[in-house]
Amino acid sequence: MAPLDNQGSVAQARPAELPGGVAGVYPLGSRLNAAGRLEVGGCDTLELAREFGTPVYVYAEDDLRSRARATREAFAERTEHFEVLYASKAFPCTAALRIFAEEGLSCDVASGGELHLALGAGFDPERIYMHGNNKTEAELRLALDSRVGHLVVDSFDEIERLGRLGPGGAQRVLLRVTPGITPDTHRAIQTGQEDSKFGIPLTEAGEAIERCAQAGLDLRGLHAHIGSQVSELDVYGALTDVLRNIGEYPLLNVGGGFGIAYTRHDKPHAVADYAEAMVSRVPEGVKVLCEPGRSLVGNAGVSLYTVGTVKAIPGVRTYVAVDGGMSDNIRPMLYGAVYEADLVERMGDSDPCRVVGMHCETGDVLVPEAALEGPRPGDVLVIPATGAYGHAMASNYNAVPRPPVVFCRDGDARVVVRRETYDDLTARDV
Repeated sequence: MAPLDNQGSVAQARPAELPGGVAGVYPLGSRLNAAGRLEVGGCDTLELAREFGTPVYVYAEDDLRSRARATREAFAERTEHFEVLYASKAFPCTAALRIFAEEGLSCDVASGGELHLALGAGFDPERIYMHGNNKTEAELRLALDSRVGHLVVDSFDEIERLGRLGPGGAQRVLLRVTPGITPDTHRAIQTGQEDSKFGIPLTEAGEAIERCAQAGLDLRGLHAHIGSQVSELDVYGALTDVLRNIGEYPLLNVGGGFGIAYTRHDKPHAVADYAEAMVSRVPEGVKVLCEPGRSLVGNAGVSLYTVGTVKAIPGVRTYVAVDGGMSDNIRPMLYGAVYEADLVERMGDSDPCRVVGMHCETGDVLVPEAALEGPRPGDVLVIPATGAYGHAMASNYNAVPRPPVVFCRDGDARVVVRRETYDDLTARDV
């Protein structure tokens, strides 16, 4: 079978697999089959669309496992004191969580619901870290009752609240601080700048440490996160220095945010580069924690759609409308995320067009500048690199049922999250 090269075309006399790590836009192992159609996880995407309908989120299961292993190995090669936490907000799906638990990862949750999913997927509570800038008392009680390994305290109010609710023994916590570091990424996904809703300012870290002791909390370490889709490496060393200046603790959580390739032009760093940047300035014997999310799932998934309308406006542009849009991928509208698109039967790029959704919003644009090979109604269109935050942020806007999630492996496909029905839309009515 002929593989896809980085430009989405047929590459002759090349290895069947796409480039490893995060270099490829499509899932590892994606290729063109003998019929010239895109395969993901050994499954013909046109057949997947026919069997499961569209829109549909499709994941290569082996890709998920491969990225989890590669991340653990990257840290293991540099230190024996580390822990990789899957940032479950990227793809809070039981099947994916179960895979990462099996692969030896820990889990980062940011709500009671994510905690519920992680526990149900089989994560040992000891290996769960619970975040959140405004945890409710109910969420804190759930975490305490579940014996979550560590809570990440985010404010003075939470320190007081947790101390009041705490069990007989001291709850282990990490103190989240705001490091005052702003990476080069979209402002909506920056988290470490001084003006952030997350964490305690550096100038108040000393007081927060004293308050933790007064509340009877077992402060095990410090936590900071600077943002997502981070393309710089030196910021992690700077972050480590900031945390070390606060005090000496057995745990340092330096966040995640590893960048991935969304288009063929993106050249993200290898996971080994991120690992090196994170551990290089951590003191000997201190355990470094990292929280990858999108880098584990983003390129492992694609979204399939069916083209419904092709509307050419002379002298302006051609619109290609699909049967999904902002309800299954809000990222382009939320913070200008850039994607590419292909037709699964004709992986060419000859005709400039704009891929838009079916929602009642002018801003419902998935790919503003796409190039497709003769798009027409009935074509199945694929957008790669949608494995992170598509399913997680999906909504029922315009009362559209949310898509299913399908895992593919060795040519077999299985539904792990079913498609919603119209009856689901009224299931909570009273």
